Amino acid sequence: MLRLVRMTARVDAIDSPSPNFNDRAGPVSHIMLHYTGMETGAAALARLCDAEAKVSAHYMVEEDGRIFRLVSDDKRAWHAGKGCWAGITDMNSASIGIEIVNGGHDFGLPDFPDVQIEAVIALVREILARHAIPAKNVIGHSDFAPDRKQDPGEKFPWKRLADAGCAIWPEGSGDVSPDPAADLDAIGYDTGLPLADAVSAFQRRFRPSRVDGQVDEETARLVHAVAVLSR
Repeated sequence: MLRLVRMTARVDAIDSPSPNFNDRAGPVSHIMLHYTGMETGAAALARLCDAEAKVSAHYMVEEDGRIFRLVSDDKRAWHAGKGCWAGITDMNSASIGIEIVNGGHDFGLPDFPDVQIEAVIALVREILARHAIPAKNVIGHSDFAPDRKQDPGEKFPWKRLADAGCAIWPEGSGDVSPDPAADLDAIGYDTGLPLADAVSAFQRRFRPSRVDGQVDEETARLVHAVAVLSR
């Protein structure tokens, strides 16, 4: 039976326990955002709670704004997989994972409804405060694993989250980066991968109108501006 729980005065969640978790190997320092990449939220919720699937997240946010709590914050949900961000490879231990219901690239990359994004913002804000996480540590799955993941995708409104204090966003673009690889590394990207992978992930988040993996002048300016914010 699903149970509604009050997380704070402004955030309610529906308990839908997943068996897919284990103990953390360290403290929580990040929030990772995903899209579900499935046709419906019901299908995604069923998979995240299926022991045979061996995947999970701490929360799932439906298109209508309902928030489901699947795994307790103090446990290690299985959402990140293989990757690296800011030197962290076990991001499952270091992060709270939030799945956002959206068909993703396999289903035409639909827009995210306003009510859903408002719920994501409320949830992220509550988690940031509860765990004393800085806004710069809210990342996408594609940031952590740019060689294999694209979510939450180029339609996700990162600036809207930043305006609400739930992520970072550069105010304009300043100087051209003298060393884009070094700046991408300072932001957190794994520059041990082909540079085009990190650049594409960066563009998907900060310059979604052009996701081609090429460091043109505007991308170089944005990379430097975000690196300054990240230090």
